[in-house]
Amino acid sequence: MLPFTTRPEIRGTFGVAASTHWIASQVAMSMLEGGGNAFDAAVAGGFALQILEPHLNGPGGEVPVVFWSAKKKRVEVLCGQGSAPALADASTFRRMGLDLVPGIGLLPATVPGAFGAWLALLRDHGTMTLAQVLRPAIEYAQEGFPLVPRAVQAIVSVREFFDTEWKSSAAVWMPGGRVPRPMETFTNRTLANTYRNILVEAQRAGSDRVSEINAALDVWYRGFVARSIDAYYTGEHVRDTTGERNAGLLRFEDLAAWQPTYEAPVTLDFGRYTVAKCDAWSQGPVLLQQLAMLRHAGLDGYSPDSAAWVHRVAEACKLAMADRHAWHGDPDFVDVPMAQLLSNTYGLARWKLVTEASLRSMTPGSPDGRTPHLPDLDVARRTIEKSDTSFGAGEPTFANLPPIAQWADHELFVGDTCHIDVVDRHGNMVSATPSGGWLSSSPVIPNLGFSIGTRLQMTWLDDGVPGQVAPRKRPNSTLTPSLALRDGEPYLVFGTPGGDQQDQWSLIFFLRHALHGMNLQEAIDFPSWHVNHFPASFWPRDTTLNRITVESRFPKETVDSLRERGHDVVVGEPWSEGRLSACARERDSRGEWILKAAANPRGMQGYAVGR
Repeated sequence: MLPFTTRPEIRGTFGVAASTHWIASQVAMSMLEGGGNAFDAAVAGGFALQILEPHLNGPGGEVPVVFWSAKKKRVEVLCGQGSAPALADASTFRRMGLDLVPGIGLLPATVPGAFGAWLALLRDHGTMTLAQVLRPAIEYAQEGFPLVPRAVQAIVSVREFFDTEWKSSAAVWMPGGRVPRPMETFTNRTLANTYRNILVEAQRAGSDRVSEINAALDVWYRGFVARSIDAYYTGEHVRDTTGERNAGLLRFEDLAAWQPTYEAPVTLDFGRYTVAKCDAWSQGPVLLQQLAMLRHAGLDGYSPDSAAWVHRVAEACKLAMADRHAWHGDPDFVDVPMAQLLSNTYGLARWKLVTEASLRSMTPGSPDGRTPHLPDLDVARRTIEKSDTSFGAGEPTFANLPPIAQWADHELFVGDTCHIDVVDRHGNMVSATPSGGWLSSSPVIPNLGFSIGTRLQMTWLDDGVPGQVAPRKRPNSTLTPSLALRDGEPYLVFGTPGGDQQDQWSLIFFLRHALHGMNLQEAIDFPSWHVNHFPASFWPRDTTLNRITVESRFPKETVDSLRERGHDVVVGEPWSEGRLSACARERDSRGEWILKAAANPRGMQGYAVGR
């Protein structure tokens, strides 16, 4: 199959941006056009995404960022993943008779880290004021934006729940008791007021750009925003997947004690490239471990749409995901053997487990001779049998779950998140994956106009596993932006929404670009797939083994051969796998810098812009 593109790869010399929503990409580009840098642009685009894709992220969510600073000349990670409340530990949930942290409601809340991370990025690396980067988001929330069909679908799926239980959410998302129409101009003026009030207090307390940003952080984490969150999570009892009405665990003190952190990335060399990811509190090392194995796979000898190529990449994913569940956790709490997991010796040993037959069991390894400990993989069925799934589960859902007998045999979690990439003419590069605070997963805090994220559902209650819930510990997030250097020079930022599929789709894109020479748009558009061979990160943590879902654009012989190798193959819609975007910077034949960008056509929302 020859490379095919639905649109051109964007090229320019001034700046490029790409994201999962066309307006967010243009908002980011407008910051560049207005004299800002890539950090200003990413922050403005990130705040716009909170308004434009409220079913996929929000102000109460989180964001990890990986970036290259042209001034500092290094890659850094900014962690905007909030931690667990001080009241959240395994015994708390066990006393409630639970085997898992619920997927919706107040109990699975973590500290909302997105606001802190975006403002830290703006303060430390940007050039614009908070008012400048917040202006587009406030204007869209106040004056209106086109509500995409998937957001309407999310509202429809929980309409009855909003009407009867989460009435604060009904007030925002069903004004006048009516579900909005797809692409109807929609407003969230309560949220617009929240951001305006933050600006007023910040400008009153601050005397310059930096002090205003610091004052805004104080307003959010120790001011009226934190107090409103505390009052709601302490005083309200709302229905969740337990079938009961529960108060939350998140408190003012949790917000006041939290701050975003800068960290060194985890990296791996692959040929000419060095790929940089977030640490083991994210999904990021999974992509690196797959690369460590695939160094030995001879992929450049196979067509990227062949069964041999797909099989090799899929098998590496299965092994890396097994190690993720056995070894990954917040490095501030867990001794993660990262150096061993990413070593060439361990990668080769793991690769030797791959045969021409599909692996059918979860098989974690033993770095440093340690004994792996997996969570209880039967917990999902026990949990679902005694839970209320009438109005959703964990990851945002867009239809009610069917009865348990049907639920066990079908993938139903079609929720997602957002992504944005920016590169400017100075060489700054940003990749960020904002998520959480989904409109359908927790109730709106009435005077703020937004929901709080439910990322704590990604923890386990099992003793001895690295992902066990603990006070002030970060959950094992699926969020995983990417940055790659080429020949030691910063080259590429990329990423995608998609839960546990993120470091599958990102890897497939990267390999097709780096190994097979496809341009950014070709690598995004080429047929893709994902594997299910692990417990899902979202409630109810169901485990599916040996399933691969491929787009129907794959050649029939590829699908047939995968089945012959023992894969449980599901053939999906032709354009159904991934929501990637990417931006790059390289020298042309004259030695001049050229900027490139591309975005996913699937879903008709993602766009790349630039000049």
